[in-house]
Amino acid sequence: MTDAAVAQRRLSAEGADLLTLAGVNDANLIELARLSGTRVALRGDQLSVSGPPVGVDRAIAVATRMIERARQRASVSVDDVVRIHADEEGGGGPPGATDSADGSAEAARISLPGVRRSIQAKTPGQAEYLAKIGEHDIVVGIGPAGTGKTFLAVAAAVDALTRRRVRRIILARPAVEAGENLGFLPGDMQAKVDPYLRPLYDALDEMMPPDRISRALETRTIEIAPLAFMRGRTLADAFVILDEAQNATTLQMKMFLTRMGVNSRIVITGDKTQIDLARREESGLMQIERILSGVEGIAFHYFTESDVVRHRLVRDIIKAYADDAGA
Repeated sequence: MTDAAVAQRRLSAEGADLLTLAGVNDANLIELARLSGTRVALRGDQLSVSGPPVGVDRAIAVATRMIERARQRASVSVDDVVRIHADEEGGGGPPGATDSADGSAEAARISLPGVRRSIQAKTPGQAEYLAKIGEHDIVVGIGPAGTGKTFLAVAAAVDALTRRRVRRIILARPAVEAGENLGFLPGDMQAKVDPYLRPLYDALDEMMPPDRISRALETRTIEIAPLAFMRGRTLADAFVILDEAQNATTLQMKMFLTRMGVNSRIVITGDKTQIDLARREESGLMQIERILSGVEGIAFHYFTESDVVRHRLVRDIIKAYADDAGA
């Protein structure tokens, strides 16, 4: 490579968490260099990029967004670097610039007390989902696994509770096999259905210190229960999340939606490709998609494989299954 073909640029990383920016053993910087075909180095709070001019320009665009995330104390992983690079390759980054420090970034970022890092939308689809949750009384999030449907909904719920916009959080899931198929398990009913509710506990663990979770559960400020336990109740002044809604029957879904009380918000999440009911057409999620679209105050949001924020292979696996189904 001749000197004329080499460009070099520097960025200030002042104010950023440098370990978050670089990654473990500089994994983030190594991945950025690999994707852009450049050399990337972090010296103090200066990040330098050298190589072919086109590659340097692309690496700088990606690095700028990485630095902004690290300044906001949001996580930055190798998969995030790949995702941001793909965004830039596809047209200069996501609309709304959710990694920037402008007002739109604030709308797509949730900072919770006692949690070191902020929770931030990582894709334009996630940012739009959070915006809809803030603007509508009922939001239905539909899409594949790993897109943050439940995680972001729980974050929004904890944020609403912290800001005293609601007095309690209710998290529900259908326990499809609850009944005779679980009868052989030891313990009371709560012990039998707890495995179905574990993902909701896991999400809470990311949002709140353990002692605060324990107090909230004891005082029923936060309640995690099977969907069937909602019957006969009025859920007022609450942020209510129904997870895995594709496995709620049509009757259960109607029952759930009609529990809504004054000053309540509802988020319903589900994946239409993972219906475990004996008859697919009995899915309440499928029904409300058909009959509630267009109702004022209710918003539907559709995630795609491009919103997957788990391991990069998850996105490829989902796409492979979708391609096979369409073959």
